[in-house]
Amino acid sequence: MKSNSFHTSFQINGESFSNSEELVMFSQSISREINKFLIEWFSTDPYILVKTSGSTGNPKSIHLRKDFMINSALATGNYFQLGENTKVLCCLPIKFIAGKMMLVRALTLGWDLDVIESTSNPLQEITKEYDFSAMVPLQLRNSISKINQIKTLIVGGGVVSKDLKKAIQSVHTKCFATYGMTETSTHVAVKKLNKFTQLELGSAPVYKTLPDVIVSKDKRNCLVIYAPKISNEKITTNDVVEVVSNSEFKWKGRLDHVINSGGVKLHPEEIEQKLSHTLHSRFFVAGIPDEILGEKCILIIEGENDQITKTHFSKLSRFEIPKEIFFIPEFLETGSGKINRHKTLDLLK
Repeated sequence: MKSNSFHTSFQINGESFSNSEELVMFSQSISREINKFLIEWFSTDPYILVKTSGSTGNPKSIHLRKDFMINSALATGNYFQLGENTKVLCCLPIKFIAGKMMLVRALTLGWDLDVIESTSNPLQEITKEYDFSAMVPLQLRNSISKINQIKTLIVGGGVVSKDLKKAIQSVHTKCFATYGMTETSTHVAVKKLNKFTQLELGSAPVYKTLPDVIVSKDKRNCLVIYAPKISNEKITTNDVVEVVSNSEFKWKGRLDHVINSGGVKLHPEEIEQKLSHTLHSRFFVAGIPDEILGEKCILIIEGENDQITKTHFSKLSRFEIPKEIFFIPEFLETGSGKINRHKTLDLLK
């Protein structure tokens, strides 16, 4: 399928179209962002200009090949068995790759797509039922009471906490965490969050790659992605992983977040997973310079100063226990709503 065409079954907000000009014209009534994207999508340029989210550094603009984006859409449709006329809700901002790819999947696969404003509680006014949708963890948390209106949900843009995982075990919706980035046209692997079989209950869930995606790790134990249908080159990440097979891996944390405290390597994301059992405000773990240790582990919590006791750290090893705790009234965020760790840390200076 070419990017200047679209599936004949494609619908958006209940409307179908005989050509791209009609669709582009109609999109003006939905949002400026969608209209802008569709003009770019139906142009003769083989690339789309997209911005990274900025969760691990400054946002940057990159060019994505349209045919690679289409291949990514086909892989998602294949993996989740989402063919034409699938009813889909898009509640993510179109300005970022996750929202753009919901449009590309719908155009490519012939979905019946409803686009609504991206809010923290997207299902609040929704009465329809959908086959598929995508959310960030905050949206899922706020939608638990109505999430059964969606059959299959992918969750990206942040780590799903232990208490949120617990909350979705009893819902009918099949929920999956995604692994990916702007450079890979969103996800290249997914991990079950609920609906485990008896065999799966006994082991930690792993990320499983989409079709035609092979993974390995480099000398730093960081993930390397080989996906010739969505990238010209192997993609070397800064994500520390345990590779289970060439199509499965366990994510441990970001190498560039690793804290070297007195020679002990600490992964903030692993510590955060353990703390998610006892801390219910937003928080993150980071390292700051220390004269004795080189770096020391600290805990930053969003909100007013609260009583933190040893019981909150009961699951941590002695090296993982934060040396200091800071409270910040409100975290700074990236444009896509993720915690901006670097800028939030700067508030402590």
